[in-house]
Amino acid sequence: METAGKCNICKEVYTKRSVEVDEGEVVYVCEDCIETAKDNFIWICMCCGKTYIRPKGLVIARIKDLEIKRAYMLCEDMQIIQGIDMCVACSPERILDIMEAQYEAVEC
Repeated sequence: METAGKCNICKEVYTKRSVEVDEGEVVYVCEDCIETAKDNFIWICMCCGKTYIRPKGLVIARIKDLEIKRAYMLCEDMQIIQGIDMCVACSPERILDIMEAQYEAVEC
């Protein structure tokens, strides 16, 4: 029997549309949020559940890394909802540690 759950993106609508992202961890997405993914990239923090919805054009315009930019441009016509391990809201210190490590690795 298929169970319904509250949409993990808008947190307003109950839906049966879901995907198991990890063993026992189910993400529910309503029809309106799937429609929103046509024009926006959507990220869900798998740690705290916060969602980030950003216009595709804005995201692509702001990306500096050419390989990442090319990958997002290839996905521009797709409806993609991505899970991320952590976000600034739930782990700001960890995000800063990751960014500092990246900049240290790049310095010559």
